Amino acid sequence: MSVKIRLSRVGRNKVDQYRVVVADVRRARNGRVVENIGFYHPQTEPARVSINEERALYWLGKGAAPTERVRRLLKEQGILAKFKQAAELPKG
Repeated sequence: MSVKIRLSRVGRNKVDQYRVVVADVRRARNGRVVENIGFYHPQTEPARVSINEERALYWLGKGAAPTERVRRLLKEQGILAKFKQAAELPKG
């Protein structure tokens, strides 16, 4: 199963709110998800972002590919840097 870390839209019209989810690439944007790992509220000032770092690192380690927007959110939170740092450490 190929999975992506992506945004799933929730909320009413003109009040964008998103969940950061891990989902099968074949599912619809708001379809069934494997796991909900955070949220993103872009219309607040500043934008509110909360991502479960432990679960995000777990899914990145399993090969889940983040979308462009989620990649930027992970980078802003410092999660992507921790993942790259952990990948560079020698095993053993």
